[in-house]
Amino acid sequence: MKLLIVTQKVDRNDPVLGFFHRWIVEFAKHCESIIVICLYKGEHNLPKNVRVLSLGKEKYFQKEARHQRGAKRRERSFLKEKIFSRARYTIRFYKLIFRERNNYDTVFVHMNPIYVNLGAFLWRLWGKKIGLWYAHGHVPLSLRFAEKLTDIVFTSTESGFRLPSKKVRVMGQGIDVEKFKVRDAGRMDSNRRLRIVTVGRISPVKDYETLLRAAEILAKDGIEFTLKIIGDVGVQKQEAYLKKLKSEAKRMGLVEQVVFAGAVLNDQILNYLDHADLFVNTSRTGSLDKAILEAMAAGLPVVTCNEAAYGVLSGYREICTCPEGDADTMAKKIKRISLMDRAARRELGEALHEIVAAEHSMEKFIERVCGVYAGK
Repeated sequence: MKLLIVTQKVDRNDPVLGFFHRWIVEFAKHCESIIVICLYKGEHNLPKNVRVLSLGKEKYFQKEARHQRGAKRRERSFLKEKIFSRARYTIRFYKLIFRERNNYDTVFVHMNPIYVNLGAFLWRLWGKKIGLWYAHGHVPLSLRFAEKLTDIVFTSTESGFRLPSKKVRVMGQGIDVEKFKVRDAGRMDSNRRLRIVTVGRISPVKDYETLLRAAEILAKDGIEFTLKIIGDVGVQKQEAYLKKLKSEAKRMGLVEQVVFAGAVLNDQILNYLDHADLFVNTSRTGSLDKAILEAMAAGLPVVTCNEAAYGVLSGYREICTCPEGDADTMAKKIKRISLMDRAARRELGEALHEIVAAEHSMEKFIERVCGVYAGK
């Protein structure tokens, strides 16, 4: 198989999309050759049968950063530049898929249905098989069009793609289980503070308010803990949301317990998981957060409100899940796990690790995706 991958970013250090670098490495084991077209190209170290072609956003990234620090009177000229930049990206996208048309026979579009809508006419004309990976509860108009144009829709869970379609293939997630292998699933000693961690971009859809309310309940119940929130704002307009969260933590008297750690390189996430006792997740994206599975792979007990994780945690729902927005129940579940003895926490962590190893390992995931393309 000669594969074309279309994705937003190839950058092994990116705190959000750095994981996709590992996906490409694994795809390369199953493909004769791979061409990756990305919007932004950063640091990468990929096999010899992989070529990375950029649409060029990295060239304009510094301009955008300077604008965000600049005066508001430049807003109009900056918006004009953004419009022209998008036009340039689109033109370059068409140039690249045309120039390389004889070097790929299969297409894998990652999370951006707009690229299916742009390229499908030509790809179908050239006889390329088109696959779209989409795992999110949001259903934009662009996705509705893309579903009609693609041959296959890959998603992580049934809730990750919310349009009725016979094209959908539920694949699980692709987690580097070896990287996130268990080191000390028992972790917390009885005389140590409970170390809680969560990972995700700072956005209202992640519902950090519920997490802060649960932390406030724990503090009132006399539970000693620290909570590290790893992630940064995804877009500039979320700065106000981050400021609101920090203000709430201060009002609740949790300044010493709650740490907003900001963005962390993908390769450094494991260090934070290694130094935690419990992972929490309050996301309302409607899709299975990769961060939950990475924590499970690292042998961390988890507590989550994410409905897409209910199926994954089917045998442990009573311990590990709670309803969306229910801070009281979340606090109770956290407290319950904190009171487990070391052996019980180890047993829970190892069981969660085994779920990821059996159903969501990187190797099995990529093998399943390639198998679908091959008609298996």
